[in-house]
This record gives sequence, C-alpha cells and structure tokens, in this order.
Amino acid sequence: MKAAILIAVNLALVGLFVWLMRRPGRLSYYQNGKWWLTWLSVAVITLMDELTSVFYAPAEAYRFIGSSAIFFIAFTAIFIHYMTTRLVEIGEILEHHGLIGGGVYSFSYLVLGPLVSFVAVASIMVDYILTACISAVSAVLNSTSFFQLPHYVIMAIVLLTIWAVAGLNILGIKENARVTFAIFMAAVFIFITLIISGIIDFDAAALARLKGAAHQTAAGLKSESWFHSYQLFIASIAFCILAYSGVESVLQTAGLVRSWREIGKAYIFLACTVGIVTPIVAALALSAPIDFHLHEGDLITHYATILNGLPFGVAVAALASFTLIMAVNTAFVASSELIERVAHRYGFHWLIVTNRRQSLYRIHLANAIFFSVIILITSGRQETLADMYALGLIASFCINMGSLIIYRYFMGTKEVIHFNTSRLVTLVMWVIFVSCFVFLAIKKTHGTLLWAVVTGMVLLAGFLVAQKRAPERREIEKGDSEMEMILYLAESAAPDIHLVFKRSQESSEEPPEDNVAHITLYSPRAGIPPKLGPNHFRLPLLKLSLYHRLVALLRVVEYEFGDRLVTVHLGWPMSSWLDRLAIGVMVFNMMRLPRLFPHFRFIMSYTEPTGSASKVQDAAVK
Repeated sequence: MKAAILIAVNLALVGLFVWLMRRPGRLSYYQNGKWWLTWLSVAVITLMDELTSVFYAPAEAYRFIGSSAIFFIAFTAIFIHYMTTRLVEIGEILEHHGLIGGGVYSFSYLVLGPLVSFVAVASIMVDYILTACISAVSAVLNSTSFFQLPHYVIMAIVLLTIWAVAGLNILGIKENARVTFAIFMAAVFIFITLIISGIIDFDAAALARLKGAAHQTAAGLKSESWFHSYQLFIASIAFCILAYSGVESVLQTAGLVRSWREIGKAYIFLACTVGIVTPIVAALALSAPIDFHLHEGDLITHYATILNGLPFGVAVAALASFTLIMAVNTAFVASSELIERVAHRYGFHWLIVTNRRQSLYRIHLANAIFFSVIILITSGRQETLADMYALGLIASFCINMGSLIIYRYFMGTKEVIHFNTSRLVTLVMWVIFVSCFVFLAIKKTHGTLLWAVVTGMVLLAGFLVAQKRAPERREIEKGDSEMEMILYLAESAAPDIHLVFKRSQESSEEPPEDNVAHITLYSPRAGIPPKLGPNHFRLPLLKLSLYHRLVALLRVVEYEFGDRLVTVHLGWPMSSWLDRLAIGVMVFNMMRLPRLFPHFRFIMSYTEPTGSASKVQDAAVK
C-alpha cells in the first residue's frame, strides 16, 4: 500500500515537471537587452537556502525548548511568511523610488539615512558570510561522513566547493537558475516521499507524543506572570527563527526581476513550500521514537532511514549536502546584489563591471577569496561565529520593519496605492523582532560582541566613504536656493506674494505667475523631483526638521518682502490618522506659524484658494 502510494505520487510529480520544463521562459527570459529571472527562479534560489534549515533547525530547537519546538516551528513559519507581505510592500516602495535591489540596505538608506543603512549592510553581510562558510563546511561533512578523511583533505574540499559555486555564478544568472532548479526538482521528490512515508507510518504512539507536546506548550505559556509568558514566547521564537533564515534574499535580489509583483509571487511560493514542508517534517521527526540526544546532527537523515531504510537515508544525506551547497550559492547571489547596490551608490564602478553573461564576476571573485580566508582562519570551525547568524538575521528584520513604520508615519499609503499592509500589525511584528534580538543579545554574549565589532567596523568604513562619496551631495547641488526664489519674486510688481508648498509627486498645469512660487522641500536621499516650471523651486531638506526648515524659509521671505502681503498656502493632508500618525504633529506645528509670522496670511485647505492665487493648486507639505 505504502509503495503504491509513493509510486503514484512520484509519477504525478514527473508529469508535473515534464509539463513545467516544456514551458518557455519558465526560469529566465531576454528582454530589453538583459536577461531577467522569473519569480520561480528567485523563489527557488532562496528556497534552497531556507531548505537547509530543515536538516538542523528541528534538532536545535528541540535542544533548547523541548517538544514545544513542534508547535513553535509551525507558528514561526506562519509569522515569518506573513511578515514577508511587508517585504513585498518594501519592494514596491523601492521600485517607486527607482531603487531596484539592495533589500534592507536600500530601504533603510531611503528612510533612515546612510549610517543606519551601513548597520543593515553589516548585519546582512554577516549572515551571507556565515551562510557561505557554515554551509560549505556542513555540506562537505555530510557528504564525507561515511569516510574517514584527514582534516586537510576536508578543508581542501570545502575550498573547492566555494570556488566551484563562484564559478557557477561567473557563468551567469541564467545557468545558475538552471542548476538550482535541477536540484530543486530532486529535493521535491525526496521531501514528498519523506512526508508521505511519515504520515503513513504515523501511529498512536506518535499521536500521543504530539499531544504531550501540545500540553507542554500550553502549560509553559500559562504562567502566573504575563511577563514570564511573554519571555518564554519570545525565547521560543528566537530559537526557531533560524529555520526560516534566508527569506530576505528574495527582496535582496529584486534587481534580477522586472517588477515588485514578481517578488510577491516568489514569497507566496515560499510560503506554500518551505512554510509548509519545514513544520510538517519537524512535527513528524520530533514525534518519532528517536533518541534525540544521539541524533542531534543527523535527525532528519536518521528519521528517513527509519521510514524507508538505509538507501533512502543516504539519499536524504546527499540532498542535505546539495542543498547546503545551494545555500552557498544563495549567499553569492544575494551578497553580490547587495555589494552592487552599495558600489553603484558610492561610485565604485570598477567593482561592478559585468562580463558577457551579465555576471558581477569581480564581486564573485572577491567573495570567494573572502569566504576562503574566513574558512582558513577558523579552520572550518564556526561554532562561535554561528551565534552571530541569528543576531544579524533578526537585526535586518528589525531595521526593515522599523523603517517601514517610519516611512508610513510620514508618507501614509497615498503614495503607493497598489499594495499596503496594516500599520498596527507591522508595529507588533517590530516589537516581537526587537524582543527576540534583545533576548539573543543577552543569551549569546560572544556572538553579540562579534556582531557589534563587525557592525562598528562597517559603520566606520561607511562613514568615511559617505563623507567623500555620498550621492546626496549631487542631489543637493541640483536643487534650487532660497535666493533664486527671492530674485524671481522680486521681479514681480504685484503687491502680494503667494508661497505654495507642493509635494514632489504633484504636477501643475497652470501657467506660471510672477508673484507665485511653488516650493517643494525634498529629501536628497529620495532624489530631486522634476522641475515643473520657472516658478517651481526645489529646496533640499537637510539636517533640519520639516517645521524648522519651513520657519527658516519664511524668515528669509519676511526679511526680503516686509512691505508686501505674503500668503502661505498649505494643503490639507488627506491620509487617515491610522495610516499617517504624523498628521497630528504636522498640523500642531503649522498652528504655531501664524503667531510667529503675524503679518503673513496662512491658508490650509483641500480646495483651490480664491483671489489672486485662484489658479494655484494647494498641496500638502511633505
């Protein structure tokens, strides 16, 4: 019965993959002089990274929180993959601002500035470095576990693996996607066979162990103190979160696809594959009659051997090695996209030269050298550095969620209308991630110290680079000055002057009037908006807040045009208070202006003003 079911399911999978392989453009396509990946390709590249956690995350979680790991791995899967809806939202925002690729770095740069963005770079690069080094070592150890090899031979194979993956990336992303998809197909057959076999062999004893785990989880969360319950909840998530490491890589590789919608499809695919496979395999293995203390390193391989014999166990061990090698590949792909964004922003164009296959070969070679040096320095032992992995991962999540909250605080949802998520749920996610980071920082002091040292070094280097090569300086130089606006208005003989503050995305189809100045205060990080007319002045918003920048500008106008009637037009903000909490702060500050400038007229309205400025559209201060 069991064999018949497995044969039928695997034949159905063969038919599915044959149909899929015959479809043109399933993995990549050529358009506008460039090779683009499909959502399936970027999803599979990330999936191979996430899939590696199936082989170690259940045993690691069980070691720290016991049988409760069965339920917390499942809950963390739901939590992390629901969080990816925020990463899709970030992908759309970045595309709206013309920032394609770069993930957490590009978004934190847009919202929080260069310094925080380098913290993001440090955190995510630590993860990629550790992914490459640990996965390469683990892949070789898994594949050579049946042989007694000297340590120097194992080290040579590890280095050979690193350079082989570097060569695959130098061949180009098209070939990379093909190789990754081939390994993905093999993984599907093995994991489906593993899950179906586990379900068929699931007996009353396994069900009793599952119920016991449920009672243990419920009893642990039912504490007399809510603080203790929350602490246990956070600790359990923190120990399970590495089961879904690598999920940010899809957003990181957004530069390889044409649209943010491809990012959304990729995350849906991951939720329906890894988000389901990992909890099911963990639940089946952790409810099996296994001595977990003896099989922490080979839990899934041993479980597969129990189900279908030694040959199937060997197949699962081989799959573990191949997926770990593909995790090295994910580190190469995602880190190259991250470095490419940083190098492009700060003018290191020599580093991002591509070959005929559109491969960032210089970055891949540099990564291979760096990964090899790290492996040689640590002699293939990554125990202490592994503590940094979870810290870097959660730090990147904290920065992403925090940046999204701040962005929506100031911008609302009116700017990006296609896809937006609940601000309140995003805030709850940010609190949970920050709590996990604090818990791990206290629990893993050595990892915290190393992460802080690496982050500090990257911050120092980033600060020195930003001082000389900051792209904001070019955007500031493109802007207008207050004196240009003053000279324009001074040429008018009209007794009154109108200052109309515009948002950067608003347009004006009315003919210019010599006594009307349209003003846009823009962030240099977002780029200068297009000039809409001779009376449109774009002033960079630098270190001062929006309110203080506005006051400084009005002081200049008051000094230069004390003999004229000055009218200031401010548009009424239309975002809901749930989406844009900053409205209350902004309106409160605007209410202070009439007292500071008693000789000015202030008009805040949604409709067009009347009088001499009837042709001028009012706009909200951004």
